[in-house]
Amino acid sequence: MDRRRAVKRPWRLRPFPGLCEADPSSSPAHDRDRTAPRIKLSKLRDIGWSLWDPIGLLDPESPVGRWDDEANLSFADEYDGYLIAAASQLRRGTPRDEVVAFLVENETQHMGMDDNPSAQPRAEVVVDAILADETIWTWPDAKGRFG
Repeated sequence: MDRRRAVKRPWRLRPFPGLCEADPSSSPAHDRDRTAPRIKLSKLRDIGWSLWDPIGLLDPESPVGRWDDEANLSFADEYDGYLIAAASQLRRGTPRDEVVAFLVENETQHMGMDDNPSAQPRAEVVVDAILADETIWTWPDAKGRFG
């Protein structure tokens, strides 16, 4: 009698399927809920890179200073996970201050950046910008299609 146990694979952090325009229909989450909104990743990146950029990858003095400039495309997704998580928390009704704390903690603890006095104000500006942008989420039509 074979008593081999199934080996469980460790859980891996994956992109947030179904939440951004870059992964429209290939995720199981999309198949389950065709009414859930998706985030416009390009708008979220505009906010994150212009207002947050905790590592300082974009040189504001450089003529190539946007995330979508060809020279920067190799690292354009650097902050996606943090920003998508923050925006998703806000959409679900997580209090603003908790989302600000989430961004500050990720910058100072998980990214290995030292405590920086600008971390809190930058996170606040990012959260406020996400909350203020009424076009950051895209909603499906009556048939569940995203335009």
